[in-house]
Amino acid sequence: MYRSHNCGELNASNINTEVTLAGWVQKSRDKGFMNWVDLRDRYGITQLIFDESRTDKTVFELAKTLGREFVIQVKGTVIEREAKNKNIPTGEIEILVSELTILNAALTPPFTIEDETDGGEDIRMKYRYLDIRRNPVKNSLLFRHKVAMEVRKYLSDLDFCEVETPYLIKSTPEGARDFVVPSRMNEGQFYALPQSPQTFKQLLMVGGMDKYFQIVKCFRDEDLRADRQPEFTQIDCEMAFVEQEDILNVFEGLTRHLLKEIKGIEVEKFPRITYDYAMKTYGNDKPDIRFGMKFGELNEFAQHKEFPVFNSAELVVGIAVPGAGNYTRKEIDGLIDWVKRPQVGASGMVYVKCNEDGTFKSSVDKFYDNDDLANWAKATEANPGDMIFVLSGPANKTRAQLSALRMELATRLGLRNPEEFAPLWVVDFPLLELDEESGRYHAMHHPFTSPKPEDMALLETEPGKVRANAYDMVLNGNEIGGGSIRIHDKATQQLMFKYLGFTEEEAKAQFGFLMDAFQFGAPPHGGLAFGLDRLVAILGGQETIRDFIAFPKNNSGRDVMIDAPSTIDESQLKELHIKIDSI
Repeated sequence: MYRSHNCGELNASNINTEVTLAGWVQKSRDKGFMNWVDLRDRYGITQLIFDESRTDKTVFELAKTLGREFVIQVKGTVIEREAKNKNIPTGEIEILVSELTILNAALTPPFTIEDETDGGEDIRMKYRYLDIRRNPVKNSLLFRHKVAMEVRKYLSDLDFCEVETPYLIKSTPEGARDFVVPSRMNEGQFYALPQSPQTFKQLLMVGGMDKYFQIVKCFRDEDLRADRQPEFTQIDCEMAFVEQEDILNVFEGLTRHLLKEIKGIEVEKFPRITYDYAMKTYGNDKPDIRFGMKFGELNEFAQHKEFPVFNSAELVVGIAVPGAGNYTRKEIDGLIDWVKRPQVGASGMVYVKCNEDGTFKSSVDKFYDNDDLANWAKATEANPGDMIFVLSGPANKTRAQLSALRMELATRLGLRNPEEFAPLWVVDFPLLELDEESGRYHAMHHPFTSPKPEDMALLETEPGKVRANAYDMVLNGNEIGGGSIRIHDKATQQLMFKYLGFTEEEAKAQFGFLMDAFQFGAPPHGGLAFGLDRLVAILGGQETIRDFIAFPKNNSGRDVMIDAPSTIDESQLKELHIKIDSI
């Protein structure tokens, strides 16, 4: 037996108990006649004491050779600690060691294994197995486990059945790029790794498994960022014999359950807004509603006043920033420079100070009087002491720019409290979106999403106006999940493929198996998938997902720890029928 107890559970009630512990040396303090060692495992830290007058001489001398991260086993007696440490659960006791075994020596780590480490991100990713020993990363992984267990508990209690679906599937042209896997036994043919289990979970509904879920790995060959990895995990769910309202209720319930069990928070409001309202009011389809700063459209009050910039704009729109009326000119100029950055792309910005006496001071006083600016304040819901910032230009582009500014200002003002949670549903998405380059429509979600029944007639005449039976879950300005009611009959699915530009032959080749299945009694069905990595990070109060993934990739999609991706042996390429000169 390597250990009778772990390093986080002993306390004063265990005094005089003989124990066996094992773990890593966190640090040691050698005072000559006495040596203290902090022993660490996943559960905590226990202090060991080696006393020249009470410890066997051989054991005492061996203890002096211990270095950081040595793996050791000790046997000894729990005694009361003289200098108690109230910051850790084991702080009242220490172990008077009688036996010491070095299980494995260790090199000096390339960074300190402490909560506040001296290691940069690159070196910590290279030695990720060492980084996991640090409390922040270890606790993030334990937190992820807790969330996953609560998800399984909630869904299982509602009679959902967890079913595994294949990882080696068929490549499809919709969505992001696939990762492809060559088949040795089928020359010149390839599998794809799934971007989601979409068609398989629909087939499970045809098979009568009316409540399915899976915590599943998915793969997309996309450019990366802080909240995106080439492989990621979804809480994938599907239900049969349901309408949109049924699905929203179930997964609103799941979100409430997680917030209560994980964070101890009761959520009262769970608003629902349409896609059009979200875009018009917040400039994006995943708004953060923990704070205000709703958009106020100003065309009616700002145009035809001899200010050519606004007169030529498709949209003039502003936000009122609370308490920002005291911003200095330097601070305002800094924000103007911020919106002009290539990442935002605005050509400039107009500002209006809302004075406490009800008057206004703006950067365009030459063109607008106090009554005009009072209308701006009313439209943006500005109060005395606020500052109004106004952008103009093409509608979609300008809304996106103002949305970026809104989030930046909220961050600077401390309005994005990670311990405050504001979930909502966004519904009534467009079914299709037009690719301006190709002139083709693409499915905004995926080609299996059902149109709103009342909009079906518009498919022939105005396809861009057709609304989808689709919905997204948004939490604190992040889309954490999305789904839809699916098409469940062959005729409608064929019609959808037609409007997406598939020929009948292409649709049959890619998705014939699904349309065939629809002919054998497919029930009405729909579902949703949560992004587990992102959900866990938000619940954990973080913006990035890497620390909640055991072995993440870097921004280039590389695993720098194992050096992947990498070249493979020439003989393997030949076995896979891949010509060397084509690589």
